Amino acid sequence: MNLPLIANLAAFIVLLVLLAKSGNKNWSLAKKVLLGLATGVLFGLVLHTIYGADSAVLKESISWFNIVGNGYVQLLQMIVMPLVFASILSAVARLHNASSLGKISLLTIGVLLFTTAISALVGVFVTWLFGLNANGLVQGAQETARLAALQSTYMGKVADLSTPQLLLSFVPKNPFADLTGANPTSIISVVIFAAFLGVAALHLLRDDKPKGERVLAAIDVLQAWVMKLVRLIMKLTPYGVMALMTKVVASSNLADIIKLGGFVVASYLGLAIMFAVHALLLSVNGVNPKRFFRKVWPVITFAFTSRSSAATIPLSVEAQTRRLGIPESIASFAASFGATIGQNGCAGLYPTMLAVMVAPTVGINPFDPVWIATLVGIVTLSSAGVAGVGGGATFAALIVLPTLGLPVTLVALLISIEPLIDMGRTALNVNGSMTAGMLTSQWLKQTDKSRLHAEADSEAELAHS
Repeated sequence: MNLPLIANLAAFIVLLVLLAKSGNKNWSLAKKVLLGLATGVLFGLVLHTIYGADSAVLKESISWFNIVGNGYVQLLQMIVMPLVFASILSAVARLHNASSLGKISLLTIGVLLFTTAISALVGVFVTWLFGLNANGLVQGAQETARLAALQSTYMGKVADLSTPQLLLSFVPKNPFADLTGANPTSIISVVIFAAFLGVAALHLLRDDKPKGERVLAAIDVLQAWVMKLVRLIMKLTPYGVMALMTKVVASSNLADIIKLGGFVVASYLGLAIMFAVHALLLSVNGVNPKRFFRKVWPVITFAFTSRSSAATIPLSVEAQTRRLGIPESIASFAASFGATIGQNGCAGLYPTMLAVMVAPTVGINPFDPVWIATLVGIVTLSSAGVAGVGGGATFAALIVLPTLGLPVTLVALLISIEPLIDMGRTALNVNGSMTAGMLTSQWLKQTDKSRLHAEADSEAELAHS
C-alpha cells in the first residue's frame, strides 16, 4: 500500500469510530443516518478535491471503503426475503377472516398502480416543460462499456413477456428459489407463498385448534426473530450510508452533473409534484397531509439515504402501525407490495422521462396522445416486479424502452448522475407504499384514529424501534 492510500483508510476508520461515539444516545435512527450522510458527503468532497474523480489512489481507496458500503447493501439484500416472508405470514395469520385478504391486496395494489400511472404522466409533463431530449448526448467509450455491462446484467432477465405471462410469473413454483431472489418478481412470489401459508394456518386453527394454536405461536416467534435480525442490520445503517455517500461524492464527475443538470432538476420537480399528489389523495380521504408527513418523515429520510425501498420495509411497517394507526395486516402488505409493485419514482417517473427523451431520435412524436397513452399503460404494467434495491430504476427502463421499440443507450449515459436522483426516487417509492396503506385502511374503516391523531414526536417514537 502507498502512503496516500494508507492515509485515506486511516481517515475513514477514524470517521467510523467518531460516528459510532458521536451524537446523543437517545437519537433516532433517522438522525444518526443523517449524521452519517453528512460525514460521507464532507469526506467525499475532501477526497474529490485532493485527488479528482479519476485518480488511481481514489479508486483503490473506494475499493476498500466498499467493504463497509457494499457490505451493508449485501446485508440489506440478505434480510429482504426473510422479512417479507415473516411479515406477510404473520399478517395473514392474524386475520380473523381470510376473505379480507383479497380486499386488502386489491385496494393496495390498485393505489400503487394508479399513482404509478399518474407518475408517468408527470414524467411526460416535466420532460416537456424542460425541453429534454437525447439528441445532444454523445455516447463515448466509457458509456459504451457501461451499456454493455448493463445489458449483460439486466437484459438477460428481461423477457418479452405478454401480460398473461407476466401475471403467471408472479405465481411461485419453487418458493425456495424465490427466497433467494432468483427472479425479478421473486418478492411478489414470496408474498403469495407466505399468504397461502397464512391462510392454511387459519384453516388449521379452525379444524384442529391445538395444532393451529401451536402453528400461530411458531409464526409469532418467527416474526419476532426476523425482526430482531432486521434491527441488528439497521443499526449499521449510519456507517453504510457514510461509506456509500463517500463513494458517490468522491467519484462523481462534476462535468457530467452540470451537463445533465436539466435532467436532475426536472426529475426532482417531478418527484415534488408526486409528493403533492400523494398529499392530495390523503386529504381527499380524510387524512391531514401535514400530520401524515410529520409522522413518516424518519422513514422517508431513511429511504432517501439508504436508496433501498426493500430495506425500508421494517421502518415503514412500524411507522404505519404505531404512528398512523394502520392495522399490521394492511401495513405489511402495503410495505411489501410497495417494494416491488408500482414504485412511483423508479418504475413510473424515471422510465417515462427516458422514453420521452429518446422517442424523437427514432422519429416518434412523444407528445402524441395515443403514444402517451401507450407509454403510460406499459409503464404501469411493467412496474410490477421491479426490485426495491439499487438498480431497480435501470431495470424498469430496460423493460419499458425495448417494449416501445426505443434504444436503451440513454440509460448508460445517465449512470453518472443515477445516485443523485435515486435517493429522491426511493423516498417517493416508500411514501407511495405508505400512502397506499393509509388509503386502504381508511377505505376499510380500520384506522385507529387515536394513533393517527396523536401528536407525540415521531422520531422519538421510532427511536428505539
